[in-house]
Amino acid sequence: MRLLVAEDDARTADYLVRGLAESGHVVDRTSDGDTALAMALEGLYDVIVLDRLMPGLDGVTLVRRLRASDPRTPVLMLSAISGTADRIEGIRAGCDDYLVKPFAFVELLARLDALARRADRSRHLTVLQIDDLELDVTARTVTRAGRAIALQRREFILLELLMRHMNQVVTRTMLLEAAWDYDFEARGNVVDMHIHRLRQKIDEGFARPLIRTVPGAGYRIQAGDEPSSGEDSPASD
Repeated sequence: MRLLVAEDDARTADYLVRGLAESGHVVDRTSDGDTALAMALEGLYDVIVLDRLMPGLDGVTLVRRLRASDPRTPVLMLSAISGTADRIEGIRAGCDDYLVKPFAFVELLARLDALARRADRSRHLTVLQIDDLELDVTARTVTRAGRAIALQRREFILLELLMRHMNQVVTRTMLLEAAWDYDFEARGNVVDMHIHRLRQKIDEGFARPLIRTVPGAGYRIQAGDEPSSGEDSPASD
């Protein structure tokens, strides 16, 4: 998942970003409400993790303004304020969940997964399969024809995105936004290089390649006998 963490306490933010990144997620971070709202409105995130009290916009006001134009992106509010009235205020403002500090990190992860599943029905599919290629989102494993394939974190994210958009063009911008942080400055053909390495692992040694380049557009992962008119040869990038 791509997550936005809006938290002004540096120690808490470091803890969250490190733990979420180690769990395989792409995490962007900010420490003030005004910047958090601007980033949230870009529509890049699967879930937003939001501190209730921040410089600039507070969490409750931020969510109200976000919901005026984005009713869908899940928001998990974190707060040291545990009163029932405060939790109700957060939920009524538009938060999807409310977690009181201090919290167990494993509980945070479980709540984020639940929010993402409810927001996107395709995320109910924890095992994705295209022909003889299988990706297990929960176990973070990939096999083809029963053979285990070891992928780096970004390669796994890129493959998951392609598989969730089977037979559809996935643009380089979509791939970049999914696998790299908000402040990453793209250099050269970084997406193409990662796709090239992914192809080497997924396609080489198999009779039918799955990942194809769509010239001028991006990439697609192709199942079955779907037509490939206008696409390059599977071996090129």
